[in-house]
Amino acid sequence: MSKSGKSTLVLGGARSGKSSYAESLSDGWVGPRVYIATAQAFDDEMAARIKSHRDRRGGDWSTIETMLDLPQKLHGAAAENTFILIDCLTLWLTNLMLADMDSGKEVDALLDAIQSAPGTIVLVSNEVGSGIVPENDLARRFRDIAGFTNQRVAQVVDEVVLVTAGLPMTLKPAIP
Repeated sequence: MSKSGKSTLVLGGARSGKSSYAESLSDGWVGPRVYIATAQAFDDEMAARIKSHRDRRGGDWSTIETMLDLPQKLHGAAAENTFILIDCLTLWLTNLMLADMDSGKEVDALLDAIQSAPGTIVLVSNEVGSGIVPENDLARRFRDIAGFTNQRVAQVVDEVVLVTAGLPMTLKPAIP
């Protein structure tokens, strides 16, 4: 497959509006819309959050749930005239870390999938590097892996948007 669509990375802090903004990019889309979800509902609060996202999207989205094999799911779902929304990379990275998987190898595979996939791909990720330095090793490793992943994804996508307080700011392509 050769790349024929557009790819966008949507970054933001917790509850910044990044998922809503990413979903809005499909407004008026004619063709299939696929939501690739990486969250796991370990508790009632997360189950309610997942339900809220589903309700907001409505019934005209196909949903693929994956905790670990995101690159493979992206390859399988990507097609011409298909809008794919991946939400979110940081939950996927958490899943990889908890499964003791090689996140660098998995991110390499994701980058390959992004670069070769036809259709439109929107990826959502948390910007976790703007806060305080975490107090424990696991949290610092997660922050570092998430930051490096966001940098690597930002390099290969066509657009990068930072959402703060519900307001999107285009980072790439740079506005002259």
